[in-house]
Amino acid sequence: MALPNKGINKGGRGRFPIRKEAEHRINHHIRVPQVRLVGDNVTVGVYTTSEALKMAQAQEMDLVEISPQADPPVCKIIDYNKFLYDKKKKEKEMKAKAKTSEMKEIRFTPNTDDHDFDFKAKHAENFLKEGNKVKAYVQFKGRAIMFKDRGELLLLKFAERLGEFGTLESMPKLEGKRMLAIFTPKAKKKPETKSAQA
Repeated sequence: MALPNKGINKGGRGRFPIRKEAEHRINHHIRVPQVRLVGDNVTVGVYTTSEALKMAQAQEMDLVEISPQADPPVCKIIDYNKFLYDKKKKEKEMKAKAKTSEMKEIRFTPNTDDHDFDFKAKHAENFLKEGNKVKAYVQFKGRAIMFKDRGELLLLKFAERLGEFGTLESMPKLEGKRMLAIFTPKAKKKPETKSAQA
């Protein structure tokens, strides 16, 4: 049973294209007769693929196909591992930035009791500490809409409670059967002021 697999792997044909990182064809996987080379470290022009490969090897770099649809395909001589590393790094940074602007929701009813209020306020404080925005809203069902003043008071009380960690973007407003308020995290205070007083 092991022998047929061995034969498949030997050719390498079934292995390399499946690699997750191989978003681009590189080096010997570029199977066209000629390519157009672009980039800072080459004379831009059309070369045979074998010529382009020799140029990449001379620079101890990889020949990477960046535009396979072009005729002939466009290639660059770059360090492919560094290219992938930089790409992953950029993606990580973008994810980190996206995380800071995440919106967390806290839901109340007009009859929320003190225990529930405290529980939700602690959650909101943690969200704000982590750098997330908080959308707090009071949901009115049926005739409860008559108590919209109660909802506004609840959200203002909530704003007072979160004062140390977040800022109320604008006064609570009614949207359909919801009254909502959005809180933005406060910038962290620098500890230098304390040491200056000491």
